[in-house]
Amino acid sequence: MNKLLKGIIKLSFVLFIVSQGAQAKTPSIEQLPILKQDQIHQIVTNRVTNYFTQSHYRNFQLDGAFSAKIFDRYFKLLDGSKTYFIQSDIDSFRGKQEYLGEELLNGNLTTAYDIYNLSIQKRYNRYKFALEVLQKPMDFSVKESINFKRDDISWATTEKELDTYWNKRVKYDELNLSLSGKSEKEIRDILTKRYTRVLKTLIQSKNEDAFQIFMNAFAREIDPHTSYLAPRKKRDFDSEMSLSMEGIGATLSQQEDYTEIMSFVTGGPAEKSKLLAVGDKIIGVGQSNTPIEDVIGWRLDDIVDKIRGPKGTVVKLEILPAGNNSKPKVVEITRDKIHFEDREAKLTIIDNIRGKVGVIEIPSFYIGLTEKVNSLLTQANKDNLKGLVIDLRDNGGGSLAEVITLTGLFIDSGPVVQVRDNLQKVTIYDDKKKGIKYFGPIVVLINHYSASASEIFSAAMQDYGRALIVGETTYGKGTVQTSRNIAYPVDARLHPNWPELGGVQYTVQKFYRINGGSTQLKGVEPDIEMINTKYIDETGERFLDNAMPWDKIQPAKYSIIANIKPFLSELKSQHLVRIAKNPEFTYIGEDIKQFNDKTEAQYSVSLNKIEREAEQKSNEDRDLKRINERLSRAGLPIIAKMDDLPKNYKRPDAYLDEAVEMLLDFAPKYLGMKNQ
Repeated sequence: MNKLLKGIIKLSFVLFIVSQGAQAKTPSIEQLPILKQDQIHQIVTNRVTNYFTQSHYRNFQLDGAFSAKIFDRYFKLLDGSKTYFIQSDIDSFRGKQEYLGEELLNGNLTTAYDIYNLSIQKRYNRYKFALEVLQKPMDFSVKESINFKRDDISWATTEKELDTYWNKRVKYDELNLSLSGKSEKEIRDILTKRYTRVLKTLIQSKNEDAFQIFMNAFAREIDPHTSYLAPRKKRDFDSEMSLSMEGIGATLSQQEDYTEIMSFVTGGPAEKSKLLAVGDKIIGVGQSNTPIEDVIGWRLDDIVDKIRGPKGTVVKLEILPAGNNSKPKVVEITRDKIHFEDREAKLTIIDNIRGKVGVIEIPSFYIGLTEKVNSLLTQANKDNLKGLVIDLRDNGGGSLAEVITLTGLFIDSGPVVQVRDNLQKVTIYDDKKKGIKYFGPIVVLINHYSASASEIFSAAMQDYGRALIVGETTYGKGTVQTSRNIAYPVDARLHPNWPELGGVQYTVQKFYRINGGSTQLKGVEPDIEMINTKYIDETGERFLDNAMPWDKIQPAKYSIIANIKPFLSELKSQHLVRIAKNPEFTYIGEDIKQFNDKTEAQYSVSLNKIEREAEQKSNEDRDLKRINERLSRAGLPIIAKMDDLPKNYKRPDAYLDEAVEMLLDFAPKYLGMKNQ
């Protein structure tokens, strides 16, 4: 789920100015707001604290020791790279660290707001310093580097230590622009606007900003998948789970003080209206019964909130059309329900020389997934396929109910997953619906980012012998979260003037495979690992703070559909022979080796232009060489430089291509077992 939340309705902040000839005005430190707790936040704090202390899977005491952990977590969330605070800043609040639990229980978060107010001052000072550094001569001849892995270093003891880092940080930004061909004047203009935009964002800080970060410091100290969802985040989460929302269907980004339309959702109200175009700037927003309000310089999330609204209602937008010398105009658009079809499961038929294979890509376990896959299988059953590849790569999970019903499309009936709550009660979730939608051979393709519901599905298919699991070991998230509204049903009647309260997501169970094992920390190991060389990285549950431990329970009663283990050795040998001859896997191996050879050095970036140009040229030469090798293998003309690459060029998906070949190896063996 963590990954899913991170993926919710992302809004790109592109930090350069739009207005012609405009000079960025630097906000003063006196303009920074002094944030304080909203009255409604006391109620929200009490309710969230009750949920976490009374209903969470992990039993904990909100005592002084736990309060001290929240204190450290809060500073980590505010300044994980340790580039704003110094040690004395932390020490100035150290005397209050053991009382944060009491503040949570009382609903009075004074200390949290005091710390946050200091944090925005420190951020302001650092970006003001960055603007001063910009005025210095640029010198990229010195042999020095900047290290971005700073989470495990000590806090700086003086501001001068941070000055040293920020001098390098600005030089890093300057050098990146210089490497892209920008002149010194262009570099200063771009970075002045970028840093000034950060300062403008700081003076627009809101009480909710401090509140949600502190509440999530509390949540994440319990376990990594427990969260407080501010009202806006709660709406985004609900939209992601249902793949739908109500609004106009436009993607926006902030271009300095302006909000610009970047794209449209196909079939949405904005696209259908023909009244808007990509590049238009929204300068005012109003409702059908209210005047238009100027929104230039507003926070993007506030503008999005004003544009969204219930289906059937009207929003008025004042638009500055794309292009020079355009005049503002007002348009009215009726909001509607928008469905994100591009995030649904989809079926692709691959016509391999050995036969046709269906590939079902499942990006997430959203509400309605099983119904969609059922319709895709109806189509697949008509195509005389050799088998199916189910692609769960980068699928961070979703609905537990959906993974149970999805598994039921491939088995007759039986247990899918076991869960255990904090009272140690074990519940077995079965597919109770008799019948199988698809009987043929299946390969499930997984990677390090396949998590949660993806792991439940992969584990069940593996335990039943219903599918061959290939790829990489999965993420290792073996916990179940529930989502709750903070508002009670009676609140609307008793407190009609209250704003939205948001929601919480917290861990209530651990899930277990039907064989009794757990995916927690360990993940699902594939039957055949695609490539032996492993990344030396920190991807997975086992690298997260406060992750639940691994354990196991008694297996459920189930019958294996097919015993594929006797064939794994032969299938693996066929796989290894094939990838040894596949240049794409050679490239992958080279990239992994290069990554691993750097280890700690991978976080250190040179600030010497000659060294960076040499590295850049080496990477570009390697990429050009590989592309030309691919073009040659396809019988296409090679290119002289990357700019000549055809727009329709698509990089091969080596893992998926190999999964198809493995399915074709596996299919006759699986069918042979079924026919015995």
